[in-house]
Amino acid sequence: MNNPDTTRRDEIAAALTEVERRIAAACAAAGRARQEVTLVAVTKTYPASDVRLLSGLGVAHVGENRDQEAAPKARECAGLPLTWHFVGQIQTNKARSVVSYADVVHSVDRPRLAEALSRAAAGAGRRVTCLLQVALDDDPGRGGVLPSGVAALAEAVAASEGLVLGGVMAVAPLGGDPVRAFARLAEISADLRTDHPEATAISAGMSGDLDHAIAHGSTLVRVGTALLGRRKPFVR
Repeated sequence: MNNPDTTRRDEIAAALTEVERRIAAACAAAGRARQEVTLVAVTKTYPASDVRLLSGLGVAHVGENRDQEAAPKARECAGLPLTWHFVGQIQTNKARSVVSYADVVHSVDRPRLAEALSRAAAGAGRRVTCLLQVALDDDPGRGGVLPSGVAALAEAVAASEGLVLGGVMAVAPLGGDPVRAFARLAEISADLRTDHPEATAISAGMSGDLDHAIAHGSTLVRVGTALLGRRKPFVR
């Protein structure tokens, strides 16, 4: 009889091999080194046991998008050599909790949130890398600052105690052309680096479109489904 833990490890290992193949192929096609792209395994709705398996397979970056799920999972996995990324929308009253475990926040899209994260980070004696989430569509529910507001938000983050301006993030519009979206994000990133040359990160690309994102300069790909399978609905 198969050990369920061994079976799950084998499933994840096979999926990780395929994702790594895709990333390497996309980097080669773009003339980029594989080391230029960081894989962030998005583990939302999956248990801490999967995080432990991923860590054992060499994955060093894990992403979550709901604080009520992420906080206890991060505590349970506190002994693992992981960098935690928060990739979802954040209410300002969750800033302190998110800062307690997240090393990188991908979804900074308004000055009020930057202020809340700054207070939390300064209070905890932490430095948190922040990416500016850029809206590439007209759906307010997905979050993001308009491209015209990126420069001002960048200045606010760069001047905030406890925060480090890392770069930009975006999600390709639903039903839209990811190539066009990621090309636009690359332009926004280039403009940002004119005044903030250290803000080199581009968080773009998920299971279905990571190839296009890498072709347009992504340095962080956020992959969940291709690694762990189709998600179950989140239950509080």
